[in-house]
Amino acid sequence: MDARPLQGGHRRRGIGTYTRQLLEALIAGGFDDRLALLVEPGRPPPELPQGEHAILPALHRQGNRSSCYRDALLLGRTLRRLAPDCYHAVHPSLPLAAPVPVVVTVHDCIPWRLSGPAMRGERWRTWPERLLLPRATLALAVSQATAADLRRLAGIDAARVRVVAEGLDPEFRPREGAQARVAARFGLAGPYLLHVGALDHRKDPQGLLRAWAAARAEAGDIPLVLAGELGAQAPSDLGGARRLGYVPTADLADLLSAAGCCVVSSRYEGFGLPLLEAMGCGCPVAAYRNSSLTELVGDAGALVADGDPVALGQAAARLARPGPAREAARTRGLARAAGFSWAGAARATIAAYDAVVASCGAGA
Repeated sequence: MDARPLQGGHRRRGIGTYTRQLLEALIAGGFDDRLALLVEPGRPPPELPQGEHAILPALHRQGNRSSCYRDALLLGRTLRRLAPDCYHAVHPSLPLAAPVPVVVTVHDCIPWRLSGPAMRGERWRTWPERLLLPRATLALAVSQATAADLRRLAGIDAARVRVVAEGLDPEFRPREGAQARVAARFGLAGPYLLHVGALDHRKDPQGLLRAWAAARAEAGDIPLVLAGELGAQAPSDLGGARRLGYVPTADLADLLSAAGCCVVSSRYEGFGLPLLEAMGCGCPVAAYRNSSLTELVGDAGALVADGDPVALGQAAARLARPGPAREAARTRGLARAAGFSWAGAARATIAAYDAVVASCGAGA
C-alpha cells in the first residue's frame, strides 16, 4: 500500500487523511501482518500505530508536480523488485506497466469533470492518471458519483469499479464544553458559520462570500470562520472572514461542535469529508445540490440549487438559529454520520484485495 502521501504535502489534506485513517483501521482490524507500506526513500516513515506491517522504500523520490509522470516511468521497477500479491495506490499515481494486480482509490475526477483555464495545469499534471486508470485491476471509488464519473470519463468498465465510502474519525462527535473552549482559544462567542478546507476555484470562494452576505441579511452580523489551509488559489480579499489556518483534529471537532452551521460552496466533491465530520459533531450543514454531496448529506442537511449563493446563505442562517429546523438537521445529521466508519471501509478494502488476488491467481 502506498504510504507516501503521509510523508509529504498531502499529509494534512484529504488524501493524507484517507491514507492515515484507512491504515490505522487496517492495523486495528488485524490486517497488519499482511501489509507492507511503500515509502519514499530519504524521508522519515509515517507515524502509525505499532504493528507487524513492513516498511519498504521505493526506488525513486516522487518529486512535486511531476509525481504522476515519475511513478508512471519508475514505479513498475519497485513493484517488480518487491513482488507483492497486489499493490494499492491510494490515489491514481500508477505505473505504466504493472507487474502485479493494482487496486487504486479514486477520490474524484476534478481535472476531467471541470472545465476552464483554471483546470489546464491540473489536467496536464494528471494526464498519466487518466491514461493509466483503465489499466488498473480494480478501482475503488469513494462515492457513487465518483464511480459514475470513472465509468463515463475514464472509460472504466463497471465490473472493475467498487464504491468504498470514506469513514468518520471517532474524534468527530458532539463535544461537551466545546463552546467554552472555542471562546477561550479562538475568541468566538455566539453562532458562526464555518467553512473547512481549501478555497480553490472549485470551492467557489466568491460564492461563499455572497452566501455569507445573504446569511448576514437574514441573521445579522454572523461571523464566517475559515478553518484549514486555504491554498494558493484562495483570493486575497475574503471580506473580513476569520482565518484560522490549519487546526488539529481536536480543535476542529470543537469548532464544528460549537458552530451554527457548516457551509460548503463547492461546485464538485468526490466525497465531502468535512460535511461528514460536521454531521458527526452535530453541526447542521448547508451545501449545493451537486456531485457526491447529494448522496452524502441526503435529507440530513440543507441542499440548495447548485450555484445559488443567496439560497445557500439563507439556508445556513436558518440552520444557525436555535429552533426546530436546527434540531431536526442536527438529529438527522448525527444519524447519517453513524453509518460511516473507517473500520467498515477497511473491511471493504480487504475484501477488494482478496477478490483481486483470487481473480488474478496470485498467492494468498
